[in-house]
Amino acid sequence: MRDFFQGLRRGRRGPWEAVASTLIALGVVMLMQPFLLLAFTYSFLVTLLGTVMFVVVSHFPD
Repeated sequence: MRDFFQGLRRGRRGPWEAVASTLIALGVVMLMQPFLLLAFTYSFLVTLLGTVMFVVVSHFPD
């Protein structure tokens, strides 16, 4: 866990890709759930943020 947070602080690709992938997955779950309209409303933005973040982070150093 300590290495994960150090990787975030140092701008390493692996930890940031994990955060971006988690955002993408969260956005998809928000899109598919039938209970909260607010979560459904923001699902596209969360998915888009994760996707753009993944594209940017893929250019970070290993």
